[in-house]
Order: sequence, then structure tokens, then C-alpha cells
Amino acid sequence: MTDYVTRAGIETDPQLAQFIEAEVLGPLGCDVDAFWQGFADLLGRFAPRNAALLQRRDELQTQIDAWHEAHKGAPLAQDEYQAFLREIGYLVREPEAFTIGTENVDPEIATMAGPQLVVPILNARFLLNAANARWGSLYDALYGTDALDAQPATPGGYDELRGAAVVAEAKRFMDDAVPLTDGKKWADLVDVEDKGIPLEDPAQCVGWNEGSCFFRHNGLHIEVVFDAKHPVGATDPANIADIILESALTTIADCEDSVAAVDAEDKLLAYRNWLGVIRGDLEESFDKGGRTLTRTLAGDKRFTDAQGGAHSLPGRSLMFVRNVGHLMTNPAMRWDGKEIPEGILDGVVTSAIGAQDVAGLGKYGNSRCGSIYIVKPKMHGPEECAFTNDLFDAVEDLLGLPRHTIKVGVMDEERRTSANLAACIHAVKDRIVFINTGFLDRTGDEIHTSMRAGPMMRKGAMKNSLWLKAYEARNVGIGLRHGLSGRAQIGKGMWAAPDLMGQMMLEKIGHLRAGANTAWVPSPTAATLHAIHYHREDVFEIQKGLGEVPGLDDLLTIPLADGTNWSEGEIREELDNNCQGLLGYVVRWIDQGVGCSKVPDINDVGLMEDRATLRISSQHIANWLLHGVITEDQVMDSLCRMAAKVDGQNAGDPFYQPLLEDEDGAAFSAAKDLIFKGVEQPSGYTEPLLHAWRRRKKAGG
Repeated sequence: MTDYVTRAGIETDPQLAQFIEAEVLGPLGCDVDAFWQGFADLLGRFAPRNAALLQRRDELQTQIDAWHEAHKGAPLAQDEYQAFLREIGYLVREPEAFTIGTENVDPEIATMAGPQLVVPILNARFLLNAANARWGSLYDALYGTDALDAQPATPGGYDELRGAAVVAEAKRFMDDAVPLTDGKKWADLVDVEDKGIPLEDPAQCVGWNEGSCFFRHNGLHIEVVFDAKHPVGATDPANIADIILESALTTIADCEDSVAAVDAEDKLLAYRNWLGVIRGDLEESFDKGGRTLTRTLAGDKRFTDAQGGAHSLPGRSLMFVRNVGHLMTNPAMRWDGKEIPEGILDGVVTSAIGAQDVAGLGKYGNSRCGSIYIVKPKMHGPEECAFTNDLFDAVEDLLGLPRHTIKVGVMDEERRTSANLAACIHAVKDRIVFINTGFLDRTGDEIHTSMRAGPMMRKGAMKNSLWLKAYEARNVGIGLRHGLSGRAQIGKGMWAAPDLMGQMMLEKIGHLRAGANTAWVPSPTAATLHAIHYHREDVFEIQKGLGEVPGLDDLLTIPLADGTNWSEGEIREELDNNCQGLLGYVVRWIDQGVGCSKVPDINDVGLMEDRATLRISSQHIANWLLHGVITEDQVMDSLCRMAAKVDGQNAGDPFYQPLLEDEDGAAFSAAKDLIFKGVEQPSGYTEPLLHAWRRRKKAGG
């Protein structure tokens, strides 16, 4: 049990209190007593309102459940259905025409288009890797992945044939992105002397430093490294040793779905790592090949232009921090006898840390425009977006920050938000910098909202459903209609398979062609490869030519499996797929506190999974159970068989605890709860059960 210290009526973990007072507020010169009193006042205003919003979710769900029960077996009539949703307040009136008014937005968000990483904030090494992924070696990315259509490298050292294929492919990229005069090719370039590269457009060259030339194309920079002493450069006709692409323009340090943060210890680690990024002094040492290596944040890249002017380019991604949503509380702090809402805790503490960047206290600086960037997930409709806007107003007042210093990214991953997206944007119109879509969470809410309407189609079929196509198109179209282009990001979701880069290169360019100026990738290497897409397509030009925004009819078409008669084999296949994915993720979350990792799927393909995996899988199984497609016995049979598979897939992990050796243990019990209690979980979320079982595990249970 936590021993608390009290600050202005707030019971807080003593180590967290000391961290906030000494390391966060101290450098800012804040009055500590005034801060705690202001925090307590803020809780008095917002904690009850937070609770009321959660109650409103439950009320709406109860009404929707009852409507579906009353209309069981009848075809869905959109006019009647939408009239009902308006009557209960689920659908709201569209706002009058407006354009967002967000100001002081960094160019990486507003006027540049490029990849975005999401990284678990609890892992300092991963966090540093992601922050440093602003620049990535194209040679390395091609050499080590299947994005290059060439024979794999021969094990046992550098493969010269593979290396030659890499260089040839990279130079073909340069031919397209930075063409030379008179049809010359980069492969023919030799003896670059006196910085003379014959460019078709000389303005593409922005400058040189001692060993590199910097170019710009579609707003992104390319660094060509010349080094005659480098093993690769020594054999290159122009002594080119590497081609380095500006890659992850932005990175989201995640306090939410990719971490297992259930108590004060976890929250303190998250906040310490965020402070390390903001101060610029985060570092992590680790063993590699018998040597201890220390990773730190990368410095800026400096060069001189043709007129002798000195310039620099950021060496690191522009950082967002993703707070948690409105649902969960955390024992790190208590107020009025209860755990405080974790979203309020995150909002206050991550903003206070960000205030050090605004004050110019960091080694490098994050925002060059004096902004703090927070992504806010899992908001249901405009009421909850308005709550976040008011909360951020109050946090700014608490910290003495100018209005709208705190910017917000709105995750469009809940059905009520998708259906009322314009009103949601309007609620945060002067601080919004980001909207995006995500298949897993959004599908989880699609299933839960219409849980009682009937059995849902299989997950694979969902990807071609009417609602999903409308959802993706509406997110872009509504964002553009209200002026996000040139002021904010319109994003698309994750490519989950880090080992399938060749397939990513074929498919993920579709996100740009749909109008997204950023999209999530699973690794720094993937960011470098995905950056190629932004050289191939000018997203801002594409955005100008997109068509009309789809209406609500398609979006609100429930993905029911009407008239489908699955075979026993198809049912077993779907159930096994869901159970294996659920178990593979849960066992690491509960037993090891790992919130995001490469988890083998049922076909042994490694996928970067976060908590959204559980939401869609558990809700899908719960839906089929509710409607009699499957039985509890079938679920238990699948869980046991898939536990054996997951145990086998993790046999090489020395920290792994086999599921089948402890079927009454926390991990297997959590998996069962997620399924058999899935219908009753708020909005189908997995957090309440996961947190309860993880705390029990940490306590030795």
C-alpha cells in the first residue's frame, strides 16, 4: 500500500511529489505551494466533470443497447437509426463553417509531410532511438530489409554484392528526388570537386559542411555523405559513403496504449523519461557484443550555404507526448478520498515538464515556436474534446503559460468522435494540431457500440467494410474542410509488420494518396523507408484535389455478418486468430510490464502490437459469444491450444513465464476476463482489467 504525503489536500506518492517539486517546478522557479493549491483547485473543477462524462458514455451505451434489442432481426433503416442517435444526443448538430485558428505550430507539423513514430515512454533506449530517427541511413535501411529487391546478404560480414545493389537503388532514388543536368545519373557522378554537383535545379542544394552536401525536395532534406576513407566511399566513383534521409519528422512519446503504467512507480519513470527528452540529457547504457554503449540524443546538423551563411537542421524528431484518455485513474495521487483521473495527472505533469522547453531550459529545445504538443486519445464526441480544451486552459493558467501554448492532437478512434468529427475539431479549434485514424481501436469501439445489434463480420472482412472506407475518407475530408492543411497533421495508422518492409513500400504510399501528411511506422528503419514515399508524392498538392466528404450513412452502417453461414473451420480459424493475438500480447503486458513489442501472430509473422490489439480481439470474441456463434467451451479450447502456441513462440525468452504452467495465473486469468467480461467493459476498453491484474502481479499475486 502506498504511503502518501499530502500537498494542499492531494495525497501523492512521496517520490513523485519530490520529483515534481525539485526537478520539474524548481528549474521553472515556480512557487511550489501555489502550484499544489492550484492543482487541488483544478481537481475540484475537473474531476467531477470527468466522472460525469464517463457516466454519459454509459447512459448512451445503455440506450443504444436497448434500441438494438427492440429492433432485433430487423434491417437497419438509416433514417430511423440516425433520428434515434440525434434524439439521445449521440449525434450533434454540425457547427457553422469555420477554420481552425491554431498558431505557433512548428513546420514539422504544419508545412512538412513525413513519417511519424510512436514509442513507449517507459523504455529510454527505444525513446532515444525514436527521437534520433529524424535522420536515417538509406544505405542501412535498404541493406538490412526486404525493401530492396535483391539477393539477401550473405551472413558473416559485409556482402559486397548486396552493398552494390543498395548503392545502385539509392542512387536511382537520387535521380528522381535530386535530378542532375542533361539527363546525367548519380551512378555516373565522379570526382566531386569544389562542391560541384551539376543539378537540374541548383536551388535544391541548400549547403555543405566538411563532409556532406544537403539537398531539399518536397520539403524534406537529404544528406549525401562524401568520405573517400570510408569502406563504401572508397570504392564509390564519387566517394559517396552514405545517403541520409530526413525521416521521422515527429515522434509521439506514449504514456498510453504502448505502455503498462499502473502505479506511481510506472508514472514516475514515464515522467522522468519525458523530462530527459525535454532537457536533452536523457541517456541509456546497454551491452552490445560485450561492450557497454551509451545512447544520447543527437545534436543538430550544421552547414553553410553558397553565400557563406551558417544554418542548422534539427537532429531530432519534434516530440509529442500522448497522455491517457478520460477513463482511468491512478494510485499515484488521491484527492477527495479517491484516485485522481490519470488524464488530468498526465495533463498537468507532462505540461509542466514541457514548460521547461517553452522557457528555453533544454540543451537542444523541442518546439521552436514555444508550443507543447499533447496527443489526447479515446475521446468520445465534442463534449469530451471541449473538456480537454478547458482542462488545457486551466493547466496553462496553473503554469503561467500563454493561452493555447498547449496544442492537442485528437485521435479519431471512437465512433462518436468519427460521427461528430467537425464538432470535435471545433471544440479545440484554436489548439488542434493533429487528427488521425486507427483501425484497431476504432473497430473495437464499432463492435462494442453495436454489440447487441447482431454478430459482426470477421476482422479481415472489416477492412473492406463500408463504415471503414467512409471513416478514413471523412477524417481527411473534414480535416481539410476546416483548414488543417498547412496548420496541422492529418495522419494515418500504423504499419504493424516491421519485417515486411517490401510490402510496406508497395502499400503505405496509399496513405499519402488518400491525403495524409503523416503516417505511423513501427521503427526508425521503417521511417527512413517511408520517407521515400514523401519524395514520390507531394501530399499538399494531393490534398487540393480530393473529392467530397462521404456522409453518415456509410459511416454508420454496422458491420454485421447478415446472412453469413460460416463453416466450423472458418469459425475455428477466426477464434484461434483472436485468441492467439490476445494471449501473445497479454502475457507480456501482465507478466513483464511490456506494453508494446513485436509479437508473433498465428502465422509467426512479427507484428508491433499495442493495447488496441486486445480491444478488437476481445470485443470480437465477446460479440460472437453473445450471439451464439461460439460457446464458452470453444473459447476455452482455443485459449488452451493457443496458449501452447504462444508458449512455443516465446520459448527463447528467459523472462517468459509459460501460460500453460499456470492457468490460474494473472496473465491467463486476465485473458479470460477480457473475453468473458468483454460485454460489460466500458466502451470495450481493456485497461480496467489489465491494470487490476498487472497490479496483482506486481504485488506478487
